[in-house]
Amino acid sequence: MPPVRGKLTHGAPLAPLVWFKSGGAAEYLFEPADVDDLATFLYALDPSVPVMGLGLGSNLIVRDGGVPGVVVRLGKAFAKIERRDATTLRCGGGASGILVSSSARDAGIAGLEFMRSIPGTVGGFVRMNGGAYGREVKDVLVEADVVLRSGERRTLALGDLGYTYRHSDLPAGAIVVGATFRGQPGDPSAIQAEMDRIAAAREESQPLRSRTGGSTFKNPEGHKAWQLVDEAGCRGLRKGGAQVSEKHCNFLLNLGDATSADIESLGEEVREKVKANSGVMLEWEIQRVGVAK
Repeated sequence: MPPVRGKLTHGAPLAPLVWFKSGGAAEYLFEPADVDDLATFLYALDPSVPVMGLGLGSNLIVRDGGVPGVVVRLGKAFAKIERRDATTLRCGGGASGILVSSSARDAGIAGLEFMRSIPGTVGGFVRMNGGAYGREVKDVLVEADVVLRSGERRTLALGDLGYTYRHSDLPAGAIVVGATFRGQPGDPSAIQAEMDRIAAAREESQPLRSRTGGSTFKNPEGHKAWQLVDEAGCRGLRKGGAQVSEKHCNFLLNLGDATSADIESLGEEVREKVKANSGVMLEWEIQRVGVAK
């Protein structure tokens, strides 16, 4: 491994860092000191070594055999947020959705309230075109700053990212280190009220206090994934220590001792049952990484 100024850990357990609290270790976990540290490291790293970014680990199954190569996790140095002008914020790749929406509220910028409900970091939801409650990243993104796997730094405009539903064309191994979002002028009290409404709606409908991974499957065209799962008789379905949430059928739960294999296998069983019942093959929204044990 090339020298670093940040923290580089061999065999770092990833289960504590992801919402499901399951899975194996990273071959190496790199927490860079700053963008220069990240870019220099990636430039010097053998090109054959795979690299993956890790945010809050909310939309992720880490398989039980762990993740080969380097997992990059952006810390506090990447969580800064600056107001650019009356309607734009420049946000670090490690900033959470809650921090972005709260900073927008304080700056009187409306339109970013939906980020209050995305349980991840800027880096993750820029890569995945994260969204909720009728809006998604592509509606507010101006540009994203990335460090490519080669160590090259690039600023990509919205049109460069090739956004579709929960997908971007960002190359593998690229790390989003920052993004600029644009909203519109708004009253902070009205913005807060909308954030409160979104938070209450999530609390009411989703199993937020459980070990989960957020929305498991993408909504197919013309359908709601949770409804297809429910109609296929999968509400409450269990496999090992994993269960389909009874509160919201598009969430899988770790009941306490589930392996990642339990969780992924349960998801695949749900997909087969939905296909048999409705003819629709659900696509995973949750990212599954690493190797099986």
